[in-house]
Amino acid sequence: MVEGLAIAWAQRHDDAAASVIWRGDSRKPGKLGVAHRWLARRDAHHGRQITHNLRRQAGQKGAPQEGRSLALPPVTIGDAELLAKGAVDLLPDGELERKLALGRPLRVKLGIDPTAPDIHLGHTVVLGKLRAFQDAGHVVVLIIGDFTARIGDPTGRSELRPMLSNEQIEENARTYQEQAFKVIDPDPERLELRRNSQWLDMDMASLLALARTTTVGQLLERDDFARRRASGAPISVLELLYPLMQGYDSVAVRSDLELGGTDQTFNLLLGREIQRAYGQEPQAVLTMPLLIGTDGKQKMSKSLDNQIGVADPPDEIYGRTMSVPDALLPSYFELLLNRDPPVDLAPRDAKRLLARELVARFHTPEAAAATEAEWDRVFVNRSEPQDVKELTVTPSEGKVHLPAVIAEAFNVSRSEARRLLSSGAVHLDEEPVEDIDVSPDQIDGRVLRIGRRQFRRLRVSG
Repeated sequence: MVEGLAIAWAQRHDDAAASVIWRGDSRKPGKLGVAHRWLARRDAHHGRQITHNLRRQAGQKGAPQEGRSLALPPVTIGDAELLAKGAVDLLPDGELERKLALGRPLRVKLGIDPTAPDIHLGHTVVLGKLRAFQDAGHVVVLIIGDFTARIGDPTGRSELRPMLSNEQIEENARTYQEQAFKVIDPDPERLELRRNSQWLDMDMASLLALARTTTVGQLLERDDFARRRASGAPISVLELLYPLMQGYDSVAVRSDLELGGTDQTFNLLLGREIQRAYGQEPQAVLTMPLLIGTDGKQKMSKSLDNQIGVADPPDEIYGRTMSVPDALLPSYFELLLNRDPPVDLAPRDAKRLLARELVARFHTPEAAAATEAEWDRVFVNRSEPQDVKELTVTPSEGKVHLPAVIAEAFNVSRSEARRLLSSGAVHLDEEPVEDIDVSPDQIDGRVLRIGRRQFRRLRVSG
């Protein structure tokens, strides 16, 4: 009877796992052939494995992992629903509830690759869900992907990422860790902070064993790879290895549940298969929505310059939040503040509320109040900022070349500076300026402004 129930459980949950698209889009039905073929190949083994696991659990109900002796009170449907709030997918169906019913703290995994210096608000969506599991008494395992960062996640990429130096990765890893602690609790009783170089820097025999767990055909069904293959674009063997390495992370930390964005569905489900190949009970998968960037078009990314960084200065967080398109306000409130925007507020006032709360969260309430007051002074009352950085310029042949000044002051190219001048986006003390070359007395002591939020006070040397 135990064996019959186990096989029925395996079939039911495998069908649920197959009901997502392995091409990377977890929202649309269809194109399930590869998932069903994958699942069918090991149905018999899966039933025997689940039978073994259920028998072991029956004899050791609530047995802790990793030497922990903590226990949790019985889980309710409401507990599971609360932890799943805001999630897009919970895979396989019913698996999170089953794991919560084990009566022990779950090991909840999230991996982030330090491919850039800073964490942005998009990262905080899944970090916030990780914190929810911490607060519910579970142990979160945050993996800094210092080894996988050498490859770079190919998700959403049309070409191989440039390789970072070990020094860049190490510096990024340090700042990622510091900034992640703005969201999650660093208490070592509630957090395991790991680096995957601890286990992925493996010998050749171990790498070959990992490679045997997955076929090239399975990997090429991934949407990113399928598009590149169809267009004739190259796919590096390194990129094919990335999902396997992420899956092996789950083996190394004995993950019960892995979190990620919806663009990570393929990798997270592959992690289940790799765990099973190493004799572990596979993890559940929880995916969160992707936060659209300030451009209103693509997911938030530093490379697209549509991000709001958690370590940005208060005025930058506030200003970039005020530039978020009105249509994104419901998702920003839901994903970042865990509530709907007030129905009685106009979009501008809702943005002010959002900006104020984000500055308070990542800095202080006092900083939020001061930043909002300065914003009103400059952008509502049209006054000059109180604290404007100065830039010293040196004339050449009695003239100052404004494209060169703009390029140095605001870190843009000279061609972009000329475009800004010709479009009327450059002002001196609120007066528009279009001249390429100006006399020194026209700019000395005046405030140069680009757009709405970038200022420099110019001082002429000599």
